[in-house]
Amino acid sequence: MKKIVFIAVALIIGVALAVTVSKVGEVKTVTVGEIGNNPQIFTETITLAGVMAGFSQYDKAVIGVMDPKEAVCKSGCEKVYIPVKYPAQPPKVGDEIRATGKFTKYQSGYMFIATKLKVVKHHNLGS
Repeated sequence: MKKIVFIAVALIIGVALAVTVSKVGEVKTVTVGEIGNNPQIFTETITLAGVMAGFSQYDKAVIGVMDPKEAVCKSGCEKVYIPVKYPAQPPKVGDEIRATGKFTKYQSGYMFIATKLKVVKHHNLGS
């Protein structure tokens, strides 16, 4: 009987350990709408989900990203944009992206600095 209890406890501990280890290094995915005008509350590395809406006229490595829901919005749209800096090849306007990185505070506000960016689909952004 003691052997069965010992095996059951070891199995439970093993499963709990496996679940915990599988979550290590996992990065939370957040949309532009969830961040809104409060990027300061996101201090850890996250994956930002959004749609590329345009380039900065001052720095082509900086793009404006809006919420995926806003990309299909026809009226009453909030259109919050988050500046994302990604020094490699930028996505195209209308590309839905997943960018992994962190927010950095500047004098003029916060900017999301992406270390990885992946295009997941494309939206036709008509005017």
